[in-house]
Amino acid sequence: MPKPNPMSTLATTVLNSLSAHIAILDEGGVILETNKAWQRFATENAAGEDDHSVGVNYVALCEVASGPGARDAHNVAKGIRQVIAGHLDEFIYDYPCHSPSGKHWYYMRAIRTAGEKPLRVVVSHEDITALKLTEEALRRSREALNEQARSLEESNIALKVLLNQRDLDRQALERKVLSNVKGLVLPYVEKLKSARLKPRERTLVEIVDAHLQDIISPLLQNIANADIILTPQEMHIAALIKDGQSSKEIAEVLHISEATVNFHRKNLRVKFGLHNRRVNLRSYLLSMS
Repeated sequence: MPKPNPMSTLATTVLNSLSAHIAILDEGGVILETNKAWQRFATENAAGEDDHSVGVNYVALCEVASGPGARDAHNVAKGIRQVIAGHLDEFIYDYPCHSPSGKHWYYMRAIRTAGEKPLRVVVSHEDITALKLTEEALRRSREALNEQARSLEESNIALKVLLNQRDLDRQALERKVLSNVKGLVLPYVEKLKSARLKPRERTLVEIVDAHLQDIISPLLQNIANADIILTPQEMHIAALIKDGQSSKEIAEVLHISEATVNFHRKNLRVKFGLHNRRVNLRSYLLSMS
């Protein structure tokens, strides 16, 4: 009784231990040997027919396939024929193989064995369903992220439009308030100032006039926006300097000494950061207006 070939036994054991469905084909595409994974798949999916067993021409079977998977079967047959003919050393193909139990995908590989004679081709089918499902999930996630990014970009554009409109509305409101105060309020304040008023009443009118001037003064608004803190006296002097008044004239208007005006001038230059003597204080105040 001949002893079994240990290499053949080992090779069979190795083939049967693999999860891939493996078949060995001859030069005509006929199945010479299969592993247990191939046999199990054939039993579960061949509808009772022995289509994928030893002795069946696997390539011819793929070539005459019909139905939903016919195109993939024809491509597989063509690829194996090219490997058998020596036009390709290896043929790789992945395809869907869905069933009522769910979606499935397989990775098929056909390669010539080493040596010249006899020609053998190893065909393997590996289940890559988990990989395909992961790729599909990643694709959906990527699409969802892209959609969120587009939505966020659209929201940002809308927000910029709203902010820009808000600035335009604010500027329009400021212009309207300024126009109304100058056209509808200040003329009556001037009439009151020229009227014969008691000292207390004249003081109140002057206070109202001063506050209205503060409200409509672009210079004071820009100073506040720049977070520069000025005393009320410095604000008055800054406004008069901007209007072109000299230190002497400012002193007469505010009933203070000329030295006091010059002192406030120096403080204003420090607070505005005008360390360069060549920078004119009035020009700077005009630029802020």
